[in-house]
Amino acid sequence: MSSEKETGYSQITNKPAVSEAQAIKLVETLFGLQVSRVKPLPSYDDQNFYFQTWDDGTSTQGEYVLKIINSEDSKNTELVEVQTCAMKFLHDEGLPTPNAQLTKTGDIMSLEPIDYGGVIQKHMVRLLTYLPGTPVAEIKTTPEILFDIGKMAAILDETLTKKFQHPYKKSFERGDFIWNLSNTPLLRKYIYAIEEENLRRIIEGVITDFESSVKQNLKRFRQCVNHGDLNDHNLLVEKINISNGNSRNQYRVSGILDFSDISYGCYIFEVAITIMYMMIESSDPLPVGGYVIAGYESVVPLTKEEKEALFTLVCCRFAQSLVMARYSVLLCPENEEYLMITAKTGWKHLTTLHNKGKEVIEKIWEDTARSYLKENHEH
Repeated sequence: MSSEKETGYSQITNKPAVSEAQAIKLVETLFGLQVSRVKPLPSYDDQNFYFQTWDDGTSTQGEYVLKIINSEDSKNTELVEVQTCAMKFLHDEGLPTPNAQLTKTGDIMSLEPIDYGGVIQKHMVRLLTYLPGTPVAEIKTTPEILFDIGKMAAILDETLTKKFQHPYKKSFERGDFIWNLSNTPLLRKYIYAIEEENLRRIIEGVITDFESSVKQNLKRFRQCVNHGDLNDHNLLVEKINISNGNSRNQYRVSGILDFSDISYGCYIFEVAITIMYMMIESSDPLPVGGYVIAGYESVVPLTKEEKEALFTLVCCRFAQSLVMARYSVLLCPENEEYLMITAKTGWKHLTTLHNKGKEVIEKIWEDTARSYLKENHEH
């Protein structure tokens, strides 16, 4: 396995480039649906299309997302299959995840040869139910929705770890997968993409902290299956009406998207990843961790060792996201705007965490969680 493939970064150069006409043909021939509308959707290293269809030629309208997976990931059919089955399992368990539609031959996915003007590339194709809702990135987050997101993350981890069974579940052991927090030291290979010396120093400090204070404790953390990418674009919410005298908009989680980063990790990894992404869009980022922790612990209480590592792991996720975004822009300058979404505020937040330090931030999280639970009588 090449180091590029291990990191998952050869995918960007194998991103599909399917035309709308080709996408329509895939939906009609593979899934037997009659297309009424199609619209491209943004994606990191795959290709997505939104479809409206007339189901079975009737007047019933369906909404779907066609996902065309990059040619590199498409080679790993076992992993794609178990990711899709995990998503379907969570849907059947009542979580708001997309459901995979079966092809006309009864399969949950299909490896399709795509013709790029005489050059054939094989891409795995899936059709998922479209979930309505607003990305968390587009709302002003409230303590209540941050608590609910933490709680949903814990339910997801527990369900996948304790209930989901599949012959390919071992595929979640992904070795040197760059986005797994246990692989934080692998960032050293890509740190040259950070030109500013002060920022590079911060990243090097985060990696060193991980190696000196977290790495030796990894075996003591409880293992689980992580979604691994509960970011503010992969979580959808919808408004709910609550007459509690509070003028703030209230929301509930209506969609959990994108299971391509799913892997074996630790419960505390999911907490750290979720905190980091929820900080990104928040106008008051430092207390965010307290609300997420309170929600997560309402389902899965954390151990002392796990909590002790949380600050460093949040910094590690910032480091992963910021370093790999810069590296990706070197590979694909045309994707700079999409790839740098997190970077807009990420550097600012990581610098703040670095400057304030572990003890100060942990106290903010602890005080925030305690006061939230006191106000809301959550036990």
